[in-house]
Order: sequence, then C-alpha cells, then structure tokens
Amino acid sequence: MQMQPEAEFGLADARRILGEVFAPWVQDLNLAVERIEHAQPADVPDWQPGALLRMPFSERLCRNGGVVCGQALMALADTAMVIAILAANRGYRPMTTVDQTTHFMRAVSSMDVLADARVVRLGRTMSFGRVTLLSAADSKPVAMVSSAFAMLPGVNALRFDVVNKV
Repeated sequence: MQMQPEAEFGLADARRILGEVFAPWVQDLNLAVERIEHAQPADVPDWQPGALLRMPFSERLCRNGGVVCGQALMALADTAMVIAILAANRGYRPMTTVDQTTHFMRAVSSMDVLADARVVRLGRTMSFGRVTLLSAADSKPVAMVSSAFAMLPGVNALRFDVVNKV
C-alpha cells in the first residue's frame, strides 16, 4: 500500500502508522487514534486540521503518588501532533520534532488522557501545532503544548513496510 500526499488519508491509515512506524516504547503506551480531521467544514472559518488520540490509564505510566508522569503526557502530545500533521498532509511524510513546550495545568490520575492536536501551520519545511491534553473523565485541560516539526525531504510516496521509525 502506498501513501502519497494527494491520496485520501483515513482513520485506518492513521491507526496503521501509529502501530507500525513509531518506536516500540511509544507503542507500549497503547495510544488509540479516535479521530482525524483533514477536510474543513464549510461553516467553520477558523477550523484547523487535527487528530484526537487517547492514552488509556495505566499504573505503569504513574510516578510515585499515582499521578500520570509528565514524560508520558509529553510523548502523547508529540505523537498526537505527528498524526495531526500526517492527516493535514493526507499521507505519510517523515518529520522530526524541533521544539515542544509543555505547560502542565493540573495532575491527572486514574483516568485516560485525550490529546486534541491541531495543525496551526503546515509548511513545506516546517510545521507548527498545538495540543490540548484533557482528562477523559471530565474533559478539563491537563496540559497545553505547542510544537514545531521539521518536515524532512526526499520521500513523496512511501511503503509502510519499509518506513524508518519516526
């Protein structure tokens, strides 16, 4: 199966990339892609393409005291932003994180965390985004993240079975 930027990019593609491209330790987070958005609705002028990912609660992700650790939250945000950029690009494109700034707002424990990732600017060489991390139980913000990604050159169409790790 080949993915090209012009091709349709669906939820199944995003889930496949999540399961096949990311490092094994990221896959161990058991993240789930719940939604991708790449087509602007006619009635929403300030809409941005994006993705919604879920990180299920696990004691393995908690620091002392039962609070989900910041490292897991930051990995969730980074991964969600990659999926959002792929959705906006409508296909796989290699990239690397250049910057990620996280503002933690409150602790989260004993519940899933949602990552609502939005592409602020999709560029040829750089892309920028923001992620709001929310507790799944009450939809209140846990953290806000801004990030920048360098879009790597040289790959327009890529077979998933020969893709290098993101």
